[in-house]
Amino acid sequence: MSTGKSDEVAILIDGVAVPVRVRRSARARTYKLSLDAARGELRLSLPARASLKRALGWAQGHEGWVRAQMAARPAMATLRDGAVFPLEGRDVRICWTPGASRTIRLEGDRLLLGGAEESVGARVLRWLKGRAKAVLESETRELAAQHGLAVASVGVGDPRSRWGSCASNGTIRYSWRLILCPPEVRQATVAHELAHLLHMDHSPAFHAAHARLLGRDPRPARAWLRTHGAALHRFVG
Repeated sequence: MSTGKSDEVAILIDGVAVPVRVRRSARARTYKLSLDAARGELRLSLPARASLKRALGWAQGHEGWVRAQMAARPAMATLRDGAVFPLEGRDVRICWTPGASRTIRLEGDRLLLGGAEESVGARVLRWLKGRAKAVLESETRELAAQHGLAVASVGVGDPRSRWGSCASNGTIRYSWRLILCPPEVRQATVAHELAHLLHMDHSPAFHAAHARLLGRDPRPARAWLRTHGAALHRFVG
């Protein structure tokens, strides 16, 4: 259990101060340093009563690791004119035309729109979230109906650590970024969350239900997300 305390400090990487978010935890037994590649945030967790000064000294000693992790993280990609992003597993290019309609249209591998150039990113992001909500709700309710499962509501958000969640009351939420994945990966995530309506754990029974609902082995989809999922968080409006 976390103590709820979080501090903002810094360590030096090549002489430059890099912010570190410190998190004290009653469960922690040792220091742990991690990098949230999507946020570009360095995190240091430590036991609740541990010395912050000592923990920072330990973290500073891992400067080489931090440097390598920061160099390896994907560069952020703004959804602007000319940008290419994956949509349902295929590359799509944003094409903004002055004087054209603000309405966004998908034509082949091009996303067409007009309107104010400075708002392209925000509008494309809203369009993607709307498309994700519509597709995920349709697929969730269709699969649930096929197997006699009751879904209370379906929503989308932008969580950093999970692709979906299912509450015991039938409320299901997904990451909107699933619309960027190949359809078979998205569908495996839908089946995963619906399987939680049968088993609110990750027991063998849950995994069997997941495969049964999906109608195929879900492991390739999980492997795809492990390999490519972090890079999907680099797209911003």
